[in-house]
Amino acid sequence: MPRQLLNLRYVTTEEADEVVELLENARLEHYVTPPGSFGISAGGIWLTDAEDYPRARELLDEYQAERSRRVREELEQARREGRTETIWDSLRRRPLQTGASIALAIFILMVLFAPVIQLGRAG
Repeated sequence: MPRQLLNLRYVTTEEADEVVELLENARLEHYVTPPGSFGISAGGIWLTDAEDYPRARELLDEYQAERSRRVREELEQARREGRTETIWDSLRRRPLQTGASIALAIFILMVLFAPVIQLGRAG
């Protein structure tokens, strides 16, 4: 009976392709289901034989640990080289969009906290 190895919600195409390649290199039979039309299901990577799950899970855990380490190193390298975008860079590059986003966030916070402030004044 098939068993899902990886839900593809929030998984990049690059990562999904690398997991499929990992399974192919390990000669584990699998198939990929696409996301649903209305975004209800995210799709997934499934093992054809559930007995392969422990081996596949071990390979996936090793892969994810390595990927996590690699991505952190790339981010740290980008920070050292000054290639990461700060809020000031964003504001300079897209002032209207960034300003509108900040204003929207402040408005939402004001709406959320208005009842709390009103209760504090009434008490």
